[in-house]
Amino acid sequence: MATVDLNQKIPNNVGLADDRRLQRALEKWQPEFLNWWNELGPVQSAANDVYLRTAIDVSGAGWAQFDYVRMPEYRWGIFLADKEEGREVNFGSHKGEAAWQDVPGEYRAELRRLIVTQGDTEPASVEQQRRLGMICPSLYDLRSLYQVNVEEGRHLWAMVYLLHAYFGRDGREEAEEMLQRHAGDADKPRILEAFNENTDNWLSFFMFTYFQDRDGKFQLHSLAESGFDPLARTCQFMLTEEAHHMFVGETGVGRVVKRAAQMSAEHDTLDIRPHGGIDLPTIQKYMNFHFSICLDLFGQEHSTNGANYYSMGLKGRYLETKIDDDHVLTDAVYNVPIIENGKVATGEDTALLAINERLRDDYIADCQRGVDRWNKSIRDAGVDFELTLPHKAFHRNIGTFRSQYASPGGEIMEKDAWEAKAHEWLPTEDDRKYVLSLMAPVHEPGKMANWIAPPDRGIHGQPIEFEYVRLH
Repeated sequence: MATVDLNQKIPNNVGLADDRRLQRALEKWQPEFLNWWNELGPVQSAANDVYLRTAIDVSGAGWAQFDYVRMPEYRWGIFLADKEEGREVNFGSHKGEAAWQDVPGEYRAELRRLIVTQGDTEPASVEQQRRLGMICPSLYDLRSLYQVNVEEGRHLWAMVYLLHAYFGRDGREEAEEMLQRHAGDADKPRILEAFNENTDNWLSFFMFTYFQDRDGKFQLHSLAESGFDPLARTCQFMLTEEAHHMFVGETGVGRVVKRAAQMSAEHDTLDIRPHGGIDLPTIQKYMNFHFSICLDLFGQEHSTNGANYYSMGLKGRYLETKIDDDHVLTDAVYNVPIIENGKVATGEDTALLAINERLRDDYIADCQRGVDRWNKSIRDAGVDFELTLPHKAFHRNIGTFRSQYASPGGEIMEKDAWEAKAHEWLPTEDDRKYVLSLMAPVHEPGKMANWIAPPDRGIHGQPIEFEYVRLH
């Protein structure tokens, strides 16, 4: 078991004290990170005592401790899963070779690109969510937001460590750049477009932590298969923390859906806005938006980059070692969507070039499981409404469907006809204004905003009425 020493200046389980050059470089970056946090992290939060979990080791049990912490004093650090002796590259042209402990020179640029792209999403989400604490629906939810925020900050540390430790001056410059790009900045935006969207309300936050963080889960799983062992071990531990972010999203959306269904049943109408609720059709619009922009995060259906990363042994498939094939994919094929005679059809591509599409399909199946649970709560309330994931062709800006206008059901339409119906499918300005109008802070322990149901249970055995954040 790799125990983390929280008393070090930079908590870690990577033997940082034995590498003075690396330690000095990271200690130089640390105040820059804290400056970024204070300037672009959660607004008006520095003085609050927050009931947070902090990682203390990387084992499967008892890996975290819970206590009140002020977020600027949170013990961000560098944690890698325990090393697996004898680990091999499990896929691609290097399958069967010993996993790499150092960066293969011929793949240096590709590995750096993967690490930077993943790392850039972590501070981006903190920046997107920085004002949400001022309009929290409960102290329980405020604490959940802050927990997500500090762990995204730690995930940034994870990628910055790899850049500093394995990529020399280039890595140090990339680490600095991650604090200079900002979500939504006109001049220096974040790398991936979904991480430049404004997240100014809690329905969007819950959708973000369900859909965007679920994309993060699949990307991290793919990188956790990497033949570059330090990256694999880093991502394995990040997945432990990422699970909480998706929990926040699934239960958060689920509580909004449950409350909407309760109010719809009580008033015998889906139009619950006069009663201060977020109606189910509006929830569907927000789902359509967040799900569709997340599908773009997986990249092109036919991807040379995806194929190269796989063949190089840098980025695998979701649960790679559990897939029953040769893990080289020289002759394998995979079904991909195409446009044929003005309709969405299915074509065949090589499995290597369709790596992105397979990961996207795995993601869609995982998303559907949460939607099924939300629909059960609607049925249990006796309300005739069903939430659905839109077709993968809907509202896309990358790949096969970039120039297409598809309905949520997957029908290819003319641009004018699509635009005439878009207000039924995506949040309108009026929808956004209405949702934002409900965002009044609730600070009394155990109390919830009217538009959201209480959680089923509290955090870490505490009651729902627990004072999860002590406001100062």
